[in-house]
Amino acid sequence: MSDRLCTVLLYSDDPQVRDRMRLAVGTRPAPGLEIEFVEAADYAECVRLVDDYEIDLLLLDGEASPGGGLGIARQIKDDRADAPPTCLVIARAADRWLAAYAQVDATLMHPLDPVTTGTTVAEVLRRTPAAA
Repeated sequence: MSDRLCTVLLYSDDPQVRDRMRLAVGTRPAPGLEIEFVEAADYAECVRLVDDYEIDLLLLDGEASPGGGLGIARQIKDDRADAPPTCLVIARAADRWLAAYAQVDATLMHPLDPVTTGTTVAEVLRRTPAAA
């Protein structure tokens, strides 16, 4: 049985945060899943990548500036019937209600824990059919 190859879009204005996201998820977060990453550093690039690629999961930095992951998540969910599932990385647990408003599928907390991050990403990917 071959692994399911999933494309995860990492969004943050900070390249170090994108690196931490990539390392926390890893290329094999669970048996049967293999991850390839694409990256965006601003809102326009993020939307372009969602339009141009078959993205299986968005991993968005809620602390990014000027376009935060929260706003991007909500905008993509509002604009696309086929929006990919979204994980939002937040710095304050109190922001979970905002994440719910933005219709994200899961939240993670800064700093990212590799076990929790990999498990959460794998769970969200397994709940969703592969991008066509």
